[in-house]
Amino acid sequence: MKKLVIANWKTNPKTAREAVLLAHAVEKSVRHVSRKVEVVLVPPFPFLSLITYHSSLKLGAQDVFWERGGAYTGEVSASQLKSLGVSYVIVGHSERRSPLTGGGETSEMVRKKMTAVLKMGMRAVLCVGEEERKKETAFPPLVREELHEGLRGVNKSLLRNLIVVYEPPWAISSHKHAKPDTAQNVFEMSILIRRELVHLIGKKRAMRTPILYGGSVDEKNAVLFVREGRVDGLLVGGASLHPKNFIGIVRSIAEI
Repeated sequence: MKKLVIANWKTNPKTAREAVLLAHAVEKSVRHVSRKVEVVLVPPFPFLSLITYHSSLKLGAQDVFWERGGAYTGEVSASQLKSLGVSYVIVGHSERRSPLTGGGETSEMVRKKMTAVLKMGMRAVLCVGEEERKKETAFPPLVREELHEGLRGVNKSLLRNLIVVYEPPWAISSHKHAKPDTAQNVFEMSILIRRELVHLIGKKRAMRTPILYGGSVDEKNAVLFVREGRVDGLLVGGASLHPKNFIGIVRSIAEI
């Protein structure tokens, strides 16, 4: 299985020109490692069509609406995303779940979005994470809840396109370098998530489901998270906006 590195640009960069230049810089430098690492660019909605036109890298979206169309001002449907060449969609990011930084997404909303994405044949990147760091190895209740609620009622035949990201909000934008105990926490959580997936979707699908980590990933800690944390890839935020840093992450993962 290829390692997967997803670049979540969030509400960046400021202009369309900067977005195209960033995509070009990344594509040029990661082309030679494409056999080992799948790189996905996830720009803001306004730049999706530009990146599709100017880059051959896989394209992702930061959000989606669950209805196919209609009077829903400001929303973007799964079919519209697919028509732009989008093949990955982030669902349930903590910044979307939060009432302060997103829309206060509920579990029901996340589940509807998951279904919409998977029915369109795109890969759904489901984010789960506990609210604060715990030292014990017991499965955090919130992670279990978000995992169960995100998949509840979703047709199991569609889950071949599922990706799960362990994305604890306490680690996002913390700008702290990973330590061995942090990587150990990621390792323990990836095992717990995999075991839970076995119960939810069956062993065969669970073992094929990529589990990623997202939380202040940079070129200095990426290898530690993947190698010691034993995850299948990374969801990268701030570092993905700096070509040199992001390229360093991808190349280091390719060398593992």
